Amino acid sequence: MRIFFVNRYFYPDHSATSQMLTDLVFALASRGHSITVVSSRLSYDDPATRYPKKEFVAGVEVLRVATTGFGRTGLAGRALDYLTFYLAVAWMLLLKARRGDVIVAKTDPPLLSLAITPVARLRGARAVNWLQDIFPEVATKLGLAPGRIWRAPLAAVRWWRDRALRKAVLNVAIGERMAGILRSLGISSERIRIIPNWADGALIRPVAPGANRLRQAWGLEDAFVVGYSGNLGRAHDMSTLVQAIALTEAEAANDVGEAQLAVGAPPLVRAAANARIAWLFVGGGTQLAKLRLESQRQDFASAHFHPYQPRERLGESLSVPDVHVITLRPELEGLIVPSKYYGIAAAGRPAIFIGDPQGEIGRILTESGTGFIVAEGDGDGLAHAVRSLAEDRSRANEMGQRARALFEARYDVRFSIEAWEEMLWSLQA
Repeated sequence: MRIFFVNRYFYPDHSATSQMLTDLVFALASRGHSITVVSSRLSYDDPATRYPKKEFVAGVEVLRVATTGFGRTGLAGRALDYLTFYLAVAWMLLLKARRGDVIVAKTDPPLLSLAITPVARLRGARAVNWLQDIFPEVATKLGLAPGRIWRAPLAAVRWWRDRALRKAVLNVAIGERMAGILRSLGISSERIRIIPNWADGALIRPVAPGANRLRQAWGLEDAFVVGYSGNLGRAHDMSTLVQAIALTEAEAANDVGEAQLAVGAPPLVRAAANARIAWLFVGGGTQLAKLRLESQRQDFASAHFHPYQPRERLGESLSVPDVHVITLRPELEGLIVPSKYYGIAAAGRPAIFIGDPQGEIGRILTESGTGFIVAEGDGDGLAHAVRSLAEDRSRANEMGQRARALFEARYDVRFSIEAWEEMLWSLQA
């Protein structure tokens, strides 16, 4: 049985879907599975990069199809990139897939199952959907298809999508709420598996501030660092971050003034004056670009921006912050699951989640005591949570230790690989 995995990006690309896929297929190949990855030749961030058409990496056959490469500059160009990928992948699988094979379709680009399911049926293969998000619902929640003109086309797409999901032998959801949405679409529980995303605990380990070369290189040795790592896009809340940065900068200026004026200032004020708060953003995305411009406009001295870091430096990069921020718009709960939490936990850091307290990440933080939840738009609440940890670093350290323990017990890559392997073996029974 050959297992095909289909996703637009793959190793050595650093996009989130590529990294997840890379972890899984390299591990499966090392355990003796016959793996082929079908992806594009494109790079997520560099429009000029073109990867080889065919290669073998760590025992995995990689077939890369040619597509247009307009990138993320406009909806029309992006739609054409998607369409050419659908067509090229369908043709490749028609040529390569055989009866009894398994074709696992991720969701980059969205609705990839619409192209994969008919091909699987024609070739006698079995389709599996690995859902990182649920479209077109995400697009409609983000307001990307407004007006009556989109109602009929979107209804048709949903009907076709639901049919493809029901025809698949299995649908892998990455969270409980996502699985609930799939059941609400009429997909039987027997065709749903919940396998969370993960991080690699061997690659990402806690790095103490004094030993962290990135923290030193970025001039953050003495600061209490609040971090955001990864993509900050349309699904994420930027305004709460802006409010909190402005508040912590104003509070820091006031605290320093009070500490200087009051010879016998109370300990809390002196601690606040010494707790220099820095906001660190590592990654990219449309909202991050806007945040950077807003930071320049408001002259935020405490905001620092750096590009994505190489995979081999993730342990250091994720260990630079003393606390991380995760954000997801509440209306997108279940349609998307913020997988960055697993890397944060692997780095032994607490998190502050901006979003629905009953959502996937909100429940993990509440039940495990590894962070806080604040509502979208509550800049005061975010600033207060940050300040409370900056003034009590031992508490932040304890929460980070619990996060690492939780990660080792539930979210290390080995657990998800075992779940995937068990699921794939079940298809041979």
